[in-house]
Amino acid sequence: MIIEVDRADDQRLDAFRWRERQLTTIAQRRNAVGEGHFIAEGDLVVERALHAGCIPEHVLCDPKTANRFADRIATAGGTTLVASADIRREVTGLGVPLDAIGVFRRPAVRTLTDIVSSSKRLVVLDGIDNPSNVGSIVRSAAALGWDGLLLDTSSSDPLARRALRVAMGTTFALPHARYSSTNELIETLAAHRFDVVGLTPSHPTREVLDIASIASSSAPRALVLGSERNGLSAEMAEACAHLASIPMRDGIDSLNVAIAAGIACYALR
Repeated sequence: MIIEVDRADDQRLDAFRWRERQLTTIAQRRNAVGEGHFIAEGDLVVERALHAGCIPEHVLCDPKTANRFADRIATAGGTTLVASADIRREVTGLGVPLDAIGVFRRPAVRTLTDIVSSSKRLVVLDGIDNPSNVGSIVRSAAALGWDGLLLDTSSSDPLARRALRVAMGTTFALPHARYSSTNELIETLAAHRFDVVGLTPSHPTREVLDIASIASSSAPRALVLGSERNGLSAEMAEACAHLASIPMRDGIDSLNVAIAAGIACYALR
């Protein structure tokens, strides 16, 4: 069923106007039953959310895209809404009226042990709070065949609007979980015989290896990435079995963390 909406103040469009904190609280993001919502922006992201089995509530479309998605949305329990380009632009606050934008229920949260026990290649985020960087890292890791993403409590939500948009919906192909402390993370990885590699340009007391020198290993690997500003935390840097860097031209001290993640994921894949 397709419902036409002809007013921007229609209450069924409210969720598209909400901020992240209105869509889902911190507690809901960590709730194993998957409470709260996320926004999928663009027909490709909506398509991938539906394919991954995410449950839609409302999907706002142009007429052509509505006809394409309506049956699948209805089967999944959601409602397809159609509105003009002007209404879609006004409601979403985006300069471009997207062909499709959907409000979905958040999927159930995976546990740290669940992800680690079923993976061989993991990306670990240590204090990466920029959602665009998180989205870019997810896209690279998913494209290069990595198995999962582990995030500390301060790293940005992979299902945040901007992160999901930058990742182009590849987030649904890369399961993720939160870890509460460095000790919990390292103990869980050690229990499953993971080799933990921290990516950093330098370290004051420890040897930093060229990443190419440790690339050829079939052992389970966890690649740890730190924030743009501060890099790896001191605690995380000490906990990693190896520290590695990407060689760069003299005078250039570092790469954007998302670019570095793509290179490292390729080198260690």
